[in-house]
Amino acid sequence: MITRREFAGSAAALTLWPALGRAQAAPGSADERLAAFFETVFQRGLDRSPLAQSHLGIKRDQDKWDDLSEAHALESQRLREQDLARLHQFDPARLSAASRLSWRMFDRFTREAIADFAWRNHDYAMTQMGGIHTTIPTTLINNHPIAGRADAEAYVLRLQRVAPLMAQAIDELRRQEAAGVRPPLFVYGQVIAPCENLLRGRPFESSSEAPLLADFRTKLAASQVPEADRPALLARAEDALRGGFATGYRSLIAYLRGAQGRADDRDGVWKLPGGAAFYRNRLAHYTTLPLEPRAVHALGLREVAAIQDEMRAIMTRVGFTGTLAAFFDHMRGDRRFYYEDSAAGRDAYIADARRLLDQVKGRQHELFGRLPRADVVVRPVEAWRERSAAKAFYSSPPPDGSRPGIFYVNLADMGAAPKYQLPVTLYHEAIPGHHIETCIAYEQQDIPRFRRFASIAAFSEGWGLYAERLAKEIGLYPDPYDDFGRLSLSLMRACRLVVDTGIHTMRWTRAQATAYFDSNMPSSHYDNAREIDRYIVLPGQACSYYIGMQKIVALRARARARQGARFDIRDFHDRVLENGPLPLPILEQMIDAWLAGRAA
Repeated sequence: MITRREFAGSAAALTLWPALGRAQAAPGSADERLAAFFETVFQRGLDRSPLAQSHLGIKRDQDKWDDLSEAHALESQRLREQDLARLHQFDPARLSAASRLSWRMFDRFTREAIADFAWRNHDYAMTQMGGIHTTIPTTLINNHPIAGRADAEAYVLRLQRVAPLMAQAIDELRRQEAAGVRPPLFVYGQVIAPCENLLRGRPFESSSEAPLLADFRTKLAASQVPEADRPALLARAEDALRGGFATGYRSLIAYLRGAQGRADDRDGVWKLPGGAAFYRNRLAHYTTLPLEPRAVHALGLREVAAIQDEMRAIMTRVGFTGTLAAFFDHMRGDRRFYYEDSAAGRDAYIADARRLLDQVKGRQHELFGRLPRADVVVRPVEAWRERSAAKAFYSSPPPDGSRPGIFYVNLADMGAAPKYQLPVTLYHEAIPGHHIETCIAYEQQDIPRFRRFASIAAFSEGWGLYAERLAKEIGLYPDPYDDFGRLSLSLMRACRLVVDTGIHTMRWTRAQATAYFDSNMPSSHYDNAREIDRYIVLPGQACSYYIGMQKIVALRARARARQGARFDIRDFHDRVLENGPLPLPILEQMIDAWLAGRAA
């Protein structure tokens, strides 16, 4: 899924996420006053974040970008502290159960944001996984529709205003460097490349159109702007691209090239000031649990061994004789398991993904009593960012329903997209995975928006991994090789526990971590190296999948044991998802309260 930094690329929007809210309550009640408080903070967050407005489909400040300045970040921290004080003027004992949950969630999110502020310079501002350098084009392409002239003019103004925005982004990078925080050397090339790709093509050079000019032209052609006015707007867009847009990106590229010369090859955050404490902070943030890194490492080793035993059972089933390592070589080398590395092969991948998506759409009612209204579609990652983007990811629909959810697949390297991993990837990212859990939350009008739009990795990624095994339970991996694909991704999530803690606590190098993947997983060396690069720049995040999945599985087993013959899988799933994303301890409390027939 899209990370918070990928969504906004700024500290400004981070203020918004724990501060969204609107609830229904009786007039004059404590619940209503609390709902009004959430709404006030929500509106303030929107006022301070044009990017958040665009993400939510609001056309107000769509000619502007967020404020990335240190002064803005400091003001955001002061506002959080004020919000926490105001929240504690409400007595939870006088609130309804629903409002009490919202009070607890807001309290937790705000306390965490206040505590995390001390680490703001440790969170790499730009990496191959995201930052303002990719937020700019993805916002314009995905979240800036052009219906009329005002939308087109706002698009042009945003292009022009990239120069001052990038000046702020470079200041942010300088602040991090001054604090002793630089990403490893390899990151710089992976950030520079997509920036340079945005400056290729017309109007920068005589070749095919640059990505944003093509986007602007396509949207303008489908808009209600009179045809007579379009050439002038296109000319202004070209001027803005050659002007403020190019100036901003060239300044960023120049800075990054200079910083590249000051970087080193140390990969873990142990190298940062207070790095051990920072990693524990990130591990707790992403898993929502106070975990010990070495305990997580040991859990990973145990789970890797268990999943590999399941893979050996698949070997027996398909009649393969030899070691597991030999089976991995077989799966890597047999071309029948891969699509052609050609336009036809990429088209076949997309066609198969759409077929599988249609199939699971027809089965989703077996798993949920409540289904989302929003649709989900399959799209390839855009060419300008495919070399640095993740293998696959989900982009949620805007709440206004102006576009569906998007299951993005990265087909830059067809050797990293084996046929046997397509089903499990789709079930994780789309249905019954992220599309279901995200849209169920988005469409819940009776809970505050800060809960509907919250980003909690252990819940969401735990659900995604849980969805992979859920698909098996309803027979969606009939081919044993597809089931091997499911196990291969489950194995990767278990291996992540080992390498994430290895890199950031045990001082493993990038090469050591990649070698561990190469020895224990069937994926290619290239694919493994890209995965390791991700864990290096997002410390702790990779651990959220397995930890979250284990909690959901444990809660389901508890519910089945308590309810016996009354247990209904659809009811359980509805209970897990009905409150939006939750920290794992609160999810457990809510499920226990449901099983006991009482309010949490």
